[in-house]
Amino acid sequence: MSKIEESVEVAVPVPVAYNQWTQFEEFPRFMDGVERIEQRTDTLTHWVTKIGGVTREFDAEITEQIPDERVAWTTVAGEARQAGVVTFHRLDDEHTKVMLQLEHDPEGIADTVGDKLGFVRRQATGDLGRFKEFIESRGTATGGWRGEV
Repeated sequence: MSKIEESVEVAVPVPVAYNQWTQFEEFPRFMDGVERIEQRTDTLTHWVTKIGGVTREFDAEITEQIPDERVAWTTVAGEARQAGVVTFHRLDDEHTKVMLQLEHDPEGIADTVGDKLGFVRRQATGDLGRFKEFIESRGTATGGWRGEV
């Protein structure tokens, strides 16, 4: 398993950043390579990604969700194996640090080489940067799920 830790500071309060992160079907708006996400239940999502011309589908289960604090997941079926957590840290009333910890298992030689070259880390950094631009330009979340898992 490969491990990645990245973070970004966003100029919105914790509840706004957290609420947006719970809107999984909106991820394609700021995550490069994510074609579609379907939220099937409160804890199950289905992902379709296309990275480097390779399309993959997988299901991910939300294993822990605490409003304004964290969202954790693991894949449960499909072509990708990963687990991760995003945590939200109040810097002040209008700023939040969003931290991503991701473990993924490269599949095949192309994934292994890409991982060694830092492709997944750059992807994560870029996605967090696009999340920052997305949420700061809006100033408000597109929705929010405040349930706990």
